[in-house]
Amino acid sequence: MSSILHTKKIALVDCNSFYVSCERLFNPKIRRKPVVVLSNNDGCIISRSNEAKALGIKMGEPYFKEKDIIIKNKVEVFSSNYSLYGDLSRRVMRTLKRFNTKIEVYSIDEAFLDLSNFPDQDIEKVGKEIRDTVLQWTGIPTSIGIAKTKTLSKIANHIAKKKQSGVTSLINIENIDPILEKIHINDVWGVGRQLTKFYNKNGIYNAKQLKNKSNSWIKKSSNVLSSRTAMELKGIPCINLETTTTKRKSCVVSRSFGKRVERFQELKEAVANYCLNASEKIRSESLVAKAITVFVRTSPFQRNYGYYSNAKKVDFPIATNNSIEIVKVAVTILETIFKNGYQYQKAGVMLTGLSNANEKTNLFSSEKDEKINSLMKSIDSTNHRYGRSTLSVASAGVQKKWNMKREYSSKIDTADFYSLPMIRA
Repeated sequence: MSSILHTKKIALVDCNSFYVSCERLFNPKIRRKPVVVLSNNDGCIISRSNEAKALGIKMGEPYFKEKDIIIKNKVEVFSSNYSLYGDLSRRVMRTLKRFNTKIEVYSIDEAFLDLSNFPDQDIEKVGKEIRDTVLQWTGIPTSIGIAKTKTLSKIANHIAKKKQSGVTSLINIENIDPILEKIHINDVWGVGRQLTKFYNKNGIYNAKQLKNKSNSWIKKSSNVLSSRTAMELKGIPCINLETTTTKRKSCVVSRSFGKRVERFQELKEAVANYCLNASEKIRSESLVAKAITVFVRTSPFQRNYGYYSNAKKVDFPIATNNSIEIVKVAVTILETIFKNGYQYQKAGVMLTGLSNANEKTNLFSSEKDEKINSLMKSIDSTNHRYGRSTLSVASAGVQKKWNMKREYSSKIDTADFYSLPMIRA
């Protein structure tokens, strides 16, 4: 019995059409309608409902190319709303942790979960319980694949997406070759476009053929990662769960503008806003930055105005996460790299040399620093409670005409009480 309990069991929980599911959660009228979500500045299609997929709308396709199909079939269109998606993602991950704290958050809509503490015979039942709980507590539908390795759990998840139950377990299947034979090699986790071409040249077209290929041939012809993938397909765990998140070394905030920016004042507002976002992010992780880089560029396709791109890095005298100081240094940098006569398409800031704020002590610390730290905490708690930019700095502006194009925004922000949908009874 103990050996059954200790069999390695990894579940991959994947939120179905996550961005679409988030939009549907607050808009029941579109539950059964075709829906697409667009990328920054309403550029490309980055999420599709099953109904939209059935119409032949392609993932990653520019919106303007699919516009005729979208209008003809009355497809619901939404601009990306990352604050909403981020909040719902955190809720999903918190729900998963109730089943086991050994969890690897793989992306905004995917997580690997260790279910080795559950018996083999109960594993599919547990998977259904996880799916039902996530749906009940968050409103987000998921697909769950369970297997002995991360690579196999990806394959199980691939199968689960096409099942009504939404759950597939490969744990109690002795011979999985018939299943792997139906999985195209490019659908195997870790096999990209170039590797697919290489495998195809060598007669490997599906997961079964890779699994049964000699390990010495794979090591000799490819690399260690390919060898690990093949071993994982055999049911031998080679890729561990990364349950601890490593501290980030840098923090980048940049956006393409909704319309071209020519005036310094507007560019300054954008850079100041990016600094506020970046400094808030590093404070939330108790980090300080040693240096800041500011960069600007125009569109390479606007030949009438010429192309211009520039960046400059400056070290802070003392590592900091003080928004006011970071904005001040960034604006000074911008003054040196800004050139009149150009239409800027994008700007951004990058905080580098990040380290633990609690480890940084210096001889020049003063009572003023303590007051600044208290001020930053007050700003963060106010913005967290009432919505981002409730408290800001004057240089960040108010109107923000340079902001991203979001023509189809649902305007739902779960961090802002006044943005929540109203129900009239």
